[in-house]
Amino acid sequence: MTIRLPDPHGRLRTYEPRTEPLVLTAEGAVTSRTVFSAAHVVADPYADVSPDSPAAVDWDATLAFRRHLWSHGLGVAEAMDTAQRGMGLDWAGAAELIRRSAAEAKAVGGRIACGVGTDQLATGTLADVRAAYEEQLAVVEEAGAQAILMASRALAATASGPDDYLEVYGHLLRQATEPVVLHWLGPMFDPALEGYWGAGDLDTATRTFLDVIAAHPDKVDGIKVSLLDAQREVDLRRRLPQGVRCYTGDDFHYPELIAGDDHGFSHALLGIFDPLGPLAAEAVRVLDTGDVAGFRALLDPTVELSRHLFQAPTRFYKTGVVFLAWLSGHQSHFTMVGGLQSARSLPHLARAYELADGLGLFPDPELAEERVKNLLALYGVDQ
Repeated sequence: MTIRLPDPHGRLRTYEPRTEPLVLTAEGAVTSRTVFSAAHVVADPYADVSPDSPAAVDWDATLAFRRHLWSHGLGVAEAMDTAQRGMGLDWAGAAELIRRSAAEAKAVGGRIACGVGTDQLATGTLADVRAAYEEQLAVVEEAGAQAILMASRALAATASGPDDYLEVYGHLLRQATEPVVLHWLGPMFDPALEGYWGAGDLDTATRTFLDVIAAHPDKVDGIKVSLLDAQREVDLRRRLPQGVRCYTGDDFHYPELIAGDDHGFSHALLGIFDPLGPLAAEAVRVLDTGDVAGFRALLDPTVELSRHLFQAPTRFYKTGVVFLAWLSGHQSHFTMVGGLQSARSLPHLARAYELADGLGLFPDPELAEERVKNLLALYGVDQ
């Protein structure tokens, strides 16, 4: 059986899908690295909403996907960029997501960390930014989850320089009840975060970031770095205080960063581990045995898919993530909160299908093929 897929030049090409998924054999928890998958939300396809409406979430399917990740030994990074924070999911929806997912994690024994931001605030003073962060931190801590202090659009717009970042983050770290993860999200993921930490120069910004950590090392479990710059991440993790972890958020270079070198390694908090969940867990379990080559043999071939999903404009990678969740049978439809299913082209989605199928990611290849053909037919592509 073959399928005709469109390429970026408007031509149709023939692709022969796999007939069997990749066979994964290892079971149990991952031990040598702490691994979080940032998880997407499943929209309610029957809700009568517009792209500007508050998100209508299918809670059953959303929580079922988190159980899928936990079942493979992964932690869940909740209410993060992958869950469309600020791109379809507002704070009210995120707060509900945090409460529901944290309760589910407690019920099944899953690890969870949740995003704390300021997205209930459009603009304001530094005091407003602090108050917004505090409100969200309280929700996460009351839910019993670990907090991830996300980068704030409002702080980026309000801060006049590095001292404002030191003041706001210092205030939050002093009052956090448990160690948090600090998240540095680059402007390729969110253009509104250009110049974060008070400087457009990344070396200067890094110094401020490290100053925040150095002032409160006992309150920082780790940092999550999403700059898509492997060498900068390696340099940064080597400068961290003892006991502070680096969680890679680099969806372009994650195999080498997780594998590490003679001076250390990165843990993981990655959006690409949403579609790669079972395979990623298998790879890390191989790494747990000390088999770095076996780990790389499993994970290196996934980088082409990840680079495709996260290609510029990178912030729309969520569309490909949800598309692959639909093809994998984790949800019954390809719709997204905010109407974001329209954010990638048909050729882009077709290539994502081809790459994921080639890796054997689909539990039921026939179902994935059928759904792709249905989507192609909607666009007028005859088979």
